Amino acid sequence: MKLGSHMSTAGGAWKAFDRARSVNCESVQIFVKSNMQWFGKSPSEVDAERFTTELAKGDVGTVFGHAGYLINLAGPDGSNLEKSMESLVQEIEFASMLNVPFLVLHPGAHLGQGEDAGIKRIAKALDQIFKATKKSSVRIALENTAGQGTYLGHQIRHLAEIFDNVNQQDRLGICLDTAHFFAAGYDIRKPNGWNTAIGEVETMLGLDQVLAFHLNDSKTDLDSRVDRHDHIGHGLIGKPAFKHIINDTRFADTPACLETPKSPDMHEDVENLKTLRSLQKI
Repeated sequence: MKLGSHMSTAGGAWKAFDRARSVNCESVQIFVKSNMQWFGKSPSEVDAERFTTELAKGDVGTVFGHAGYLINLAGPDGSNLEKSMESLVQEIEFASMLNVPFLVLHPGAHLGQGEDAGIKRIAKALDQIFKATKKSSVRIALENTAGQGTYLGHQIRHLAEIFDNVNQQDRLGICLDTAHFFAAGYDIRKPNGWNTAIGEVETMLGLDQVLAFHLNDSKTDLDSRVDRHDHIGHGLIGKPAFKHIINDTRFADTPACLETPKSPDMHEDVENLKTLRSLQKI
């Protein structure tokens, strides 16, 4: 895996590259706009050009995006769903301007409608979004979730069913989060458990659909259905598990980013990446 972290774009999207280089990232995740607002300001021409220039240097590997947290494509018809769709369309447009290849997206919460209705709602919304952004090649990487409340995606079959119901499947992919796997009930602490989880992905979706990983330990226990990230080796997944995870040869070239809490000086990223690299087989 190509190890990296989520980076701030404060001061300009291109500044994520400086931050990434300072901690020796091989991959980077960013927000293409504020993650807690429906809509944002388009990147300026100067900022987009600078971002593209930094990206072309190739020294930080894959740079991908994460969609905003307000977006919920699984909910019932109404203003919230409409804003969610409009927001994701805007994010795809911004990602296109920055040459970001894909955006990670939480599938959403069905809010009492039921799993089947929620899955069909997501697929219908994605069809409309892809139609509205047909000139873009940006993909949506559906992320597995911990399954809090009525959130979909805690079972790999949910992601597979969304794929099955979407017309333009070439615009989709998936992102797998280790903490979410664990909290959802997939015991990835041992190689057999990891292989079982990845086996579901392979059978239901295909490994070629895995566009990225999120490497996070978990503050909450197996099958807790609660999403709380922890530093590598400090949580209940434990440091030994990340040895077989990051050395899985099937994903040798796949970007894998931390989403762990950090200070402005990013010393936590330094420590987490150091821990992960100590487990890597050369």
